[in-house]
Amino acid sequence: MATINQYGRYDAALTYKPRTGAYGILVRDGLVACARIGYGPYKYDLPGGAVDPGETPEQAVVREFGEETGLAVTVVRPVTDLMHYFIHDDGTPYNNHCYFYEMALTGEIPEAKCEADHELVWLEPLQVATHLKNDGYAWAFVLWLRNQSK
Repeated sequence: MATINQYGRYDAALTYKPRTGAYGILVRDGLVACARIGYGPYKYDLPGGAVDPGETPEQAVVREFGEETGLAVTVVRPVTDLMHYFIHDDGTPYNNHCYFYEMALTGEIPEAKCEADHELVWLEPLQVATHLKNDGYAWAFVLWLRNQSK
């Protein structure tokens, strides 16, 4: 049976709701697409987010990429999955089952971008590995990166 890594900080006083999320890794000219989040001290994330009811993780990552970056993408292959405890901005504790995918760029859809607090930035791979806001997401990215050299 496969073991799924668990990340995030667990607090026994909280009841974590299950959640599913999907995130993508897209490279163009040696740089990785990331979403810079917020207006204060910036946080970096891989584009992606919650899987909506009736959606597959693959459909969700394509939709989320458009909403956060304005880029049209397709899924190339799955990379890994993991579990991540976190507290949502609305205060809800979740244990997020995160799916990660390698993506391919197919175009731009500026009208799809609707998350004003997310800005598309292109980062060097080392910046991505060291500056993603979640340790588990950095682990998934490094796993993907290591497999690129095989």
